[in-house]
Amino acid sequence: MDGLLMNKLKTHSLGVAALALACMVAGRARSADISLPPDPSQLPARELVSYACSKCHGVSGNGISISPLFPILAGQNAVYIEGQLKLLRQRGRADPHARAFMWGISRGLSDEEIGDLATYFESLPAVTGKPSTNPALAAKGKDIYENGVPEPNKVVKCAQCHGDVGAGTNNVPRLAGQHKGYIALQLHYYHTGLRENKLMNRNVKNITDDQIDAVTEYISTLTP
Repeated sequence: MDGLLMNKLKTHSLGVAALALACMVAGRARSADISLPPDPSQLPARELVSYACSKCHGVSGNGISISPLFPILAGQNAVYIEGQLKLLRQRGRADPHARAFMWGISRGLSDEEIGDLATYFESLPAVTGKPSTNPALAAKGKDIYENGVPEPNKVVKCAQCHGDVGAGTNNVPRLAGQHKGYIALQLHYYHTGLRENKLMNRNVKNITDDQIDAVTEYISTLTP
């Protein structure tokens, strides 16, 4: 199954990949409910990371996931992490991966624990960008990131919210250093409506496969 998921992530056809992945992960959600201990309040943030977060977001607690199916959290903005965890706890975010993995994990977290986790991950050394192996593709992505796509197929420029170097701010996520595959998957979710966010759903309503390839290639080179 992992190989199939990775292949879909690499090719990511707008309709087929996102919907197929949704079906597979939703099936997992029914059979696997990952949850915290009965009294997670007894665990400090670092132990919570080791118990519940490290399985997907970095086995050594460094916040750097190995698989691009899961986001890198190291250096991510604390306000954004806190907001997402609270949204997941109340099941206000229902994209396939959220349902499968994060609904169960987040349900037992208190506001204080969520704040501690967010602060912990933000404090970790962030991943830096790397030179592109496809400069021509990255150049196309740079244009989309900085200028967007004009009408009639309008795509809003990423830099408008995420900043010139992808650092984000407060409740806007850091993109620099993130897995290309993870960003591509989220863009598909936003494009198809599998992940709901009025701003992002509108901003990438008309984005194409080729544009996703290009902009994620460029984002992977960014270092704040």
